[in-house]
Amino acid sequence: MRRPRTRERGKVAQGERKDVSNGDRQRSHPHQRHCFSFRGYDGKSDLHVGITNSNGVVYNYNEEGIHRSETGWEQCISIPLVQPDMFGLLQQWDKLLEEFSVGEAWLPHRYEEHDHNCYTYALAFINSILTAQGKQQMSKSEFTEKFVIPQTKKASKYITLHHELTANDFYIVPLPDQEKQ
Repeated sequence: MRRPRTRERGKVAQGERKDVSNGDRQRSHPHQRHCFSFRGYDGKSDLHVGITNSNGVVYNYNEEGIHRSETGWEQCISIPLVQPDMFGLLQQWDKLLEEFSVGEAWLPHRYEEHDHNCYTYALAFINSILTAQGKQQMSKSEFTEKFVIPQTKKASKYITLHHELTANDFYIVPLPDQEKQ
């Protein structure tokens, strides 16, 4: 895994970021989440991670510094981080995310592909929230095992099925009820 990203407030997003300049735009989801985009993902390349604010803007970090992306995350996997009954945190989420994101740790020159990257950014923000709540911080492996792997396994099953169906001259037709949605 290389780069993860996020969406929706209280959620983490992970995926391959689409190049917005090529016209293939994706929308973000509103809520605190961590999001991953898997359209065309081959399972070999790294993923990008970000965190969303309450308006669905994905905050993400790369070699150019912090980005606030309103598009490009439509095909991501969204991982909920905040429970709906956590009203105090939900009300402060945007402010905490913005304040954290302007910190010196996330300046472009500090970026290192393997040691100080988008995943580091997302996990550091999550750990800052846990610390503020008096809870124990999570290690990279603990977060990956608890939150990322279960969601990526589900996505992998879907992607594998989709690839097999399309590779064997099948196509997927929405059910009548789904067309109305």
